[in-house]
Amino acid sequence: MNHPPAPPGLIRGPDDNLLETEIPEDRRLSSLTAQPQQPPERSSEDDSSYEEDPGAHSGHIVAPGVSHDDAASGEIREYTGVFEGPEKTLEVVFRRRSDGATLAAAAGHADPHSDGEGGDGYDRVGLRRLSRPDLDRVCERARVTILSRVSNRYLDAYVLSESSLFVYPYMLILKTCGTTTLLRCLAVLIELGRKVGLELDWMGYSRKNFNFPGDQAFPHQSFHQELEYLYSHRNLCERLDGNGYTLGPVTGDHWFVFVADQTIRSKMCDLDTDRVLNIMMFDIDQSVAEIFYYNAYAAKEHSGETEEEALKRISTAQTKAAGIDTLCPGAIIDPCAFEPCGYSMNAILFRSYSTMHITPEVGSSYASFETNQRVSSYESLINNVVRSFRPKRFVMTLIADEAGLVQMKENPLTGSASSTKIVVPCGAAAGCGKGGDGRKGSSSVNSSTNTGKRMLYKRTTLASIKVEDDCCCMMGNFVLEEDSNEDYVRNIRAFKERGMSMS
Repeated sequence: MNHPPAPPGLIRGPDDNLLETEIPEDRRLSSLTAQPQQPPERSSEDDSSYEEDPGAHSGHIVAPGVSHDDAASGEIREYTGVFEGPEKTLEVVFRRRSDGATLAAAAGHADPHSDGEGGDGYDRVGLRRLSRPDLDRVCERARVTILSRVSNRYLDAYVLSESSLFVYPYMLILKTCGTTTLLRCLAVLIELGRKVGLELDWMGYSRKNFNFPGDQAFPHQSFHQELEYLYSHRNLCERLDGNGYTLGPVTGDHWFVFVADQTIRSKMCDLDTDRVLNIMMFDIDQSVAEIFYYNAYAAKEHSGETEEEALKRISTAQTKAAGIDTLCPGAIIDPCAFEPCGYSMNAILFRSYSTMHITPEVGSSYASFETNQRVSSYESLINNVVRSFRPKRFVMTLIADEAGLVQMKENPLTGSASSTKIVVPCGAAAGCGKGGDGRKGSSSVNSSTNTGKRMLYKRTTLASIKVEDDCCCMMGNFVLEEDSNEDYVRNIRAFKERGMSMS
């Protein structure tokens, strides 16, 4: 994974650019309340100061005096050992155009995967009819490239050079990490939607505050800048008119969310119970992080092994060594190891996806797990994910429709802090004691840390808000407690409330 560096002498911590976001004085001390961000003040004259980009056929809007927004998007720096792990996430939902152009557009846009090389026989509609060059255009704007693809009858999942892309008939999710320029692909997505007879219905953008904010390129140098960029697209699509919010303590880990909702409820296509769970883990156990260094594995097992075969072997070995395969039972898994280190994985099962991204560098180690599985309880999944990586802290977020929350019997982001403590075995990461993991000189995974003790994670902060009509956003910070001896953990379990309030 070609990771960009942090500038020399950069101090890690909360997003230094956060203070550029206009937060009313009376809200600055309210760390547990979601904070709405107002769009930048703009007059009618402001709209005329934005011109169409003559160098991009996407019709992108750029700032005055800039002939192409690449000129403002910073330079690509060489990798020096640190990396911005937390992802930026863009979710765009489309609907069929109301002017009757959908069928005509679809008829004139052949399914690029239906036959010929790479054909898989699935009957694609909507966004899934976009060609590989179309998707490459999207990725180019975000500064990522497609590495591999797996598909089923419901969706296509792409592993990217930095994170993942998921394409449904009427929904697209794009996650990018590092110093990628995710929002720059939005204009192209709107254009491509029109190309297949679709119009924008719902758009959401979210990210955690950066660890290395000074590394970011335009338009991601602050949340305020991101909001300005989003509102500059009104000339492209009048429906892109939403609001930005800050959830969580501005002095610690917090979460930025922007939502533009123009859904016509009577035309919804099975999206009213959607939910997406994301677990962002920091300072993962060093013995687990070591699994994801490429040179820890034999470069070649035999003289006839190709580089592609070696990559597949190492990717599979890392997946099994960390127990990632057990987190997605029954799914089609597409793993990818990176040099000199790093790992990405997509898994698809029917209509749901799971994705994992890991950057193991000392000082910035990070692992994330995200899924849109519609299950009534995420308790066992959360426990298994946290147990596999044993971070010192993690941030959990949940975006869900109200109907989706009703379907959940348990929610770790509701109820009291004492009732939502997470207890996992210490050193019992999947793979412990299974034997060799494929690494040079390795006989077991993390066996030296498998002490039989338990780790206790306490939820320290909680924030939630309902935005637009029925989109609920929740986030919580969890920290490993120092005092996690057996008696203490046993007492916590004994008094833990059974069932959580949905209020």
